[in-house]
Amino acid sequence: MGEVRIPRQMFLWSMASIYLFAFASLYIQIPGLYGKDGVKPVHMPRVQSSLLEKLQDTPSLLWLTPSLGIGPQQGLELICLVGALLSLGAVLLSALRDRLVYLCLWVLYLSLYTVGGDFLHSEWDNLLLEAGFLAFLVAPCLLLQSSSAPHDSVTFWLTRWLLFRLVLCTGVSKLASGDPCWWDLTALSRHYDTQASPTPLAWYAYQLPDWLSRLGAVCVLAAEIAVPLVMFFIPVRGLRINAFSIEVVLQLFNILLGGCSLSHLLTIALSFSLLDDEVFECTPVPKKKAKTKTWGQFLASALTCLFRLAVQLLIVFSAVMFFKLEINWEKKMVTSKPTFSQESFNDFVKQIQVPSIWIGVLSLTWEGVAALLKCLYVRGALGKLWAFIQWVTFTAATVGVFTLSLVPYTALAGMSNKILPEVQEAYEAVEKFQLVSSYGIHHRMIPPAGRPEIIIEGSADKKAWTELSFMYKPSSMSAVPAVLGPHEPRLDRLLWEAARENHDQSPWFTGLIQRLLEGKQEVVSLLQVDEAQYPFSSKPPAFIRAKVYHYHFTRTPEDGTEARTWWKRQLVRDFFPTVKLGDPLLEELLSEAGLKEKFPVQPISNTPLSQALTVIQSQSNGLSGHLLTLSLFATVASILLLKFLFSRTGSSKATKARPVAFEQKSKKSRDHAEPSEKSRAAPNRGGRKENSEERKMDSDKSPRKRK
Repeated sequence: MGEVRIPRQMFLWSMASIYLFAFASLYIQIPGLYGKDGVKPVHMPRVQSSLLEKLQDTPSLLWLTPSLGIGPQQGLELICLVGALLSLGAVLLSALRDRLVYLCLWVLYLSLYTVGGDFLHSEWDNLLLEAGFLAFLVAPCLLLQSSSAPHDSVTFWLTRWLLFRLVLCTGVSKLASGDPCWWDLTALSRHYDTQASPTPLAWYAYQLPDWLSRLGAVCVLAAEIAVPLVMFFIPVRGLRINAFSIEVVLQLFNILLGGCSLSHLLTIALSFSLLDDEVFECTPVPKKKAKTKTWGQFLASALTCLFRLAVQLLIVFSAVMFFKLEINWEKKMVTSKPTFSQESFNDFVKQIQVPSIWIGVLSLTWEGVAALLKCLYVRGALGKLWAFIQWVTFTAATVGVFTLSLVPYTALAGMSNKILPEVQEAYEAVEKFQLVSSYGIHHRMIPPAGRPEIIIEGSADKKAWTELSFMYKPSSMSAVPAVLGPHEPRLDRLLWEAARENHDQSPWFTGLIQRLLEGKQEVVSLLQVDEAQYPFSSKPPAFIRAKVYHYHFTRTPEDGTEARTWWKRQLVRDFFPTVKLGDPLLEELLSEAGLKEKFPVQPISNTPLSQALTVIQSQSNGLSGHLLTLSLFATVASILLLKFLFSRTGSSKATKARPVAFEQKSKKSRDHAEPSEKSRAAPNRGGRKENSEERKMDSDKSPRKRK
């Protein structure tokens, strides 16, 4: 693989952008989720031990909040603000894309993850922490080295290995879990309305014919299983570029149909590991005489093209053969059906585990040897020694992370028992730091009956009930599906997951009901920022209950008219019983959820830091999460656009000034040359005259002349 300087910078810039959206999105939700009047207030236990022991047991910077004179809620807000500022600086300034900055970002997000509980334990949170730690290894240390070093390709290889594990395990889990919607290839047609945050475009995709959605499901499985196995580590540059295009297009479709989730953005960021600098090379090459290729070069390029074509045809042929794709010309449709059983697929997964690990070992060895050879070309003996020390250090770190990742990677096929016990122990020792994670293990089945949604209802007299509508999740059947952007509404996502189970499996839900009965504005703002949209803005409800409905997208009427509503629904079951404040049932449920525990109240301090955090939080009241993140996106995009335009203007002025300066310089040189030539010419003419007179006198003095 060639130089990776530009893809590495693209990966680091993407990680800084994702960190920015993650911190900003969570900051706006902290009072409602973790505040003293939130759904699940955060508290740090009182432990009589040293700070180092506390950090080892619970790695979070919240242990430092008492010494700063702030409470846990303001500690979380401070962490989010510092993380947002650091990531914003890394997005705008390349000098801040430093290893120390990415280490700080990783530590800050780990501090949030450790105390965040259910609201921060999604799969993409694990992915952000693992990719963030890799960003720390990949980023340059500008204090000790230049922007690039020989070992960069070794550490950057880990991002490709993470992308391989993420994509492959996600694709394999769809079939290995036995999800009937993926086995009958109806997953996409049901995924449009059952995903976490469908967009309005998903409604239009829902209207597509069934055979096209089945064909799309086959393409998704091929892109997530065949493409990483065949293209990610193959030593053919063109195939890796094709794999990058396939994965990015797949994620863009997911963003258009299911919102700009940070998991999709992280996958795109990791996909830059498939590229090299030549892809971004756009400088004009001066025209030269075309060099004739030798027969060896022509044969090598021809074989490479044939090999690329063969691999692509192999993927297409495998999809046609294993899913029995046939074209029905009469009905103008494509039929598809899997031709293999789940047992055979599970055997296939077990068979590819060991070869895929050895392919990774060979690829890493190749990158390590190539980086070692680059150390020999560093100038000076001390430079070579320093490059070699760095190579040893970062290659050892890369091998260590790769070895640890084998534990969660082999868990998908149930082969973790084949890993060395020492590796298992090392993985368990660092598991709390989320250096490596498993993906696709807990595959979420697509509900065939429809999208389950929890609908909360309030009443003042227990007779007339009013639904509490949410900003982001479906509630009203005529409401347009929300477009979230890079915002992650934590409560809405957890409600979407809890709707498939009972309320006793989601103890935080009881805390939500209590805060809504109390009318806490911090929690109400998680549902609706606009008070006009919340039916109990003037007085909280006296009674609350919750039910589960199954939602479906509506179909376009056969007469061609527009559909009047986006959703249709049907009642399925009760989710939470009718309760009120002081109800013995509510008190019992709160005790079972651990929400009745009394924690020591920290005295309110009036330190400047606490006052500043209070002012900043008060300024953000009334802002919705998606509006904040979209505003950040627009601001950053505008600043980057202005920087680009100013740099282009400066470069164009510089290029115009160079010819003018050259002309002036050449003119001055000609002006200086003319007098010197005249001065040289005048003596020469006088010299010629004197020489002629001397020759005449000599001729007069000659003997022949005297005679």
